[in-house]
Amino acid sequence: MADLLTPFWAQPEQRPDWQGRAWETVMGQARRGRLMARLALKLSEMPGGLDAVPSPQRGFLQGALRVVHRHRLDVLFELDQMRRSMQGVPGPIVLLKGAAYLAADLPAARGRVFSDIDLMVAEGSLEQAESALLGGGWISQEREAYNQRYYRQWMHEIPPLEHVQRGTVLDLHHTISPPTSRFKVDGHALLARARPLGDSGFHVLAPEDMVLHSAVHLYQEGELDHGMRDLLDLHELLQDFGKDPAFWPTLIARAEELSLGEPLSVLLTQRQRLLGIEPPADQAAPLKAFEPPWPRRQLMQGLLALALRPQHPDCDTWLSRCARRALYLRSHLIRMPLHLLVPHLVRKAWMARMSAAAPAPNEGTA
Repeated sequence: MADLLTPFWAQPEQRPDWQGRAWETVMGQARRGRLMARLALKLSEMPGGLDAVPSPQRGFLQGALRVVHRHRLDVLFELDQMRRSMQGVPGPIVLLKGAAYLAADLPAARGRVFSDIDLMVAEGSLEQAESALLGGGWISQEREAYNQRYYRQWMHEIPPLEHVQRGTVLDLHHTISPPTSRFKVDGHALLARARPLGDSGFHVLAPEDMVLHSAVHLYQEGELDHGMRDLLDLHELLQDFGKDPAFWPTLIARAEELSLGEPLSVLLTQRQRLLGIEPPADQAAPLKAFEPPWPRRQLMQGLLALALRPQHPDCDTWLSRCARRALYLRSHLIRMPLHLLVPHLVRKAWMARMSAAAPAPNEGTA
C-alpha cells in the first residue's frame, strides 16, 4: 500500500477518504513517525472532528491527545526544576527545539512529544551549568572516558544528563552544530539574539535562528525515523513567524551571516514538494543563490524525498532504506572531517568488539 500519511499534511481542510485497511496503515505510519497526536489534532479540526473516525482508531487518537497533555505538564514541571537548579548560572539559558516550542506556546508544539529537553548556555558557562544540574539530580550516564572526551572536545553538547529519580534526560549545548561540522555555528552569535521568555528564567532563540536550527538539524540528521515530524516543525515555524513581513528578509540575511543558506534552501524545497507552499516571491532570488551545486542539489533532494517516507512496511522500499543509509553515512562526513572521523570510527569499532568479547559479570571461567 502507498504512503498515505505524507499527502495528508498538504490537505488542510479536506477530510481523507480512508477505509478499512487504509486506516490501519495510516495509524501505523503515524506511530512510527511520532505523528499520532499531530494526526489526531488535525483530524479533530476537520468537519466531523474525531467523531467521524472509526471507533478503534478514534480511541487510539484520543489516547495520543491525552499523552500529549500529560507530556506538556511533565515538561513544564521539569523546566521549573531546571530553573531552580540553574539560578546562579551566568548568561542566558536558552531552550531549544521541542522544549522551546512548548515553553513559548508556539504552534509547532501542538501534538509534539519529545524524549529529552535541549538547552544551551555559553561555552564558558558549561562547567558551571553542569555542576548546577548535578546538584539538582541530573548526572551523566556516560561512563566511558573516550566517549566523554569525544563529546567535550568535538561535539556541540556534553554527554546527556539523566535525573537520578525521574529519569528525565537533558542535552546541554553550547551551540547548535558540532564545531567540526561543515555547518558550524558560533554559539555566542545565537545567544546575542536570544529573547527572554517572560519571567520564566529562560530564553529562546530569535525566530530566524529557531528556523535555521530546525533546518540545519534536519539537514545533518543521520537518524530520519522522525524526519517528517521535523519537517513539519520547520513548516509550522515558518507559517507562524512568516506573519511578520520583516521575517523573511531577516531570515535570509541571517542564513547568509551564519553560512546556513544551503540547509535552508534544500529544506524549503522539500516543504514545497510535500506541502505545496512556496517562499515569498520576492525572496526567490536570494534563496536561489543559497542552493548547492547542481549534482549535490539533485542528489540531496532525491535522497530526502525517499528518506522522509514513513518507515512502515506498507510503504517502505529498498530505495528508501538505501536513501536513509546514505544520509546516515553523509551525516558523519559533514559533521567531522575525515582525519578525525576515521580514527573515531576505528576506535568505536574496536570498543564494540572488545565489549562483545568480554564475559558477562556473572560468568565464570572453565
